[in-house]
Amino acid sequence: MNEHAMLGFIGLGNMGLPMASRLLAAGHKVLAFDLRQDACQALAAQGAEIATSPRAIADRAITVFMSLPTPQVVRQVIEGKHHEGKHHEGKHQGEGLLGAAAMKVLVDLSTTGASITKDLARVTQQAGVCYVDSPVSGGVNGAVKGTLAIMCACPRKDYEALEGLLAVFGKPFHVGEEAGQGQSMKLANNMLSATAMAASAEAIAFGVKQGLNPMVMAEVINVSTGANTAIRDKFPKAIIPRLFNFGFASGLMNKDVQLCLEEAQACGVPMAIGSAVGAIWHETVERLGAESDFTEVAKIIEAKAGVVIEIKPSSSKE
Repeated sequence: MNEHAMLGFIGLGNMGLPMASRLLAAGHKVLAFDLRQDACQALAAQGAEIATSPRAIADRAITVFMSLPTPQVVRQVIEGKHHEGKHHEGKHQGEGLLGAAAMKVLVDLSTTGASITKDLARVTQQAGVCYVDSPVSGGVNGAVKGTLAIMCACPRKDYEALEGLLAVFGKPFHVGEEAGQGQSMKLANNMLSATAMAASAEAIAFGVKQGLNPMVMAEVINVSTGANTAIRDKFPKAIIPRLFNFGFASGLMNKDVQLCLEEAQACGVPMAIGSAVGAIWHETVERLGAESDFTEVAKIIEAKAGVVIEIKPSSSKE
């Protein structure tokens, strides 16, 4: 890997912006693009060059990273904007990344699900570009600190060539040789994360209704057999203080859960618990909006339980 080569980065959202920032801090030259000008300006202030389009990046950068919100946006950026017909015939691909002058490696850090990733990998590889399925986990805090888990699926030799770059973001794992396996790993993780959030909200709401202090509950659970990341991080930092500012949208969590349920059904794995969790996240988006913070799922449980998960002034009196 040429340490001085320009790296492309498409998508400067809550995760993409700090990840691109870490590449700059590590001494790499970065050519970036996002539809939001404020995000572009923030990265430009750190030394990045801003491109006029995703295609302009792929025309100059050999290695391009993508961190995009939905499978539809990922496909749009790769193949081009226009998809009027049943099949994309290629006549509009000039607007997408395929056929660009420089790009040889495309590292997709997004969560898209295994099925679409396999399809996009096939199309990308037919265009002579190595497609690296590489979703990440660890949240905005992990992206800022460089402690993400990077779940990479691609031929081993391609992984080894990229491992140093991926380590800028956190801990890389080579989870498989085939595109889609990284997505399956990420969806399994996010289903567990979403389940922990919903189930923990129910358990804490139960305790609060019984008169328990939710912060004390969190302390006890964190050293007990019910310990999980929701109780460790989300409840003390975002839910109990009523901040709801963890930085991941309910709509994105719902997307990941529904993708996992679809993929599980397609491969014949029953998810009775997952289906119940999926219903809760769907309701969260319906009632609170896709842009709500994913910690606000607790509000759905609170409303049904008739409690608020907070520390009341009276609870601190001994």
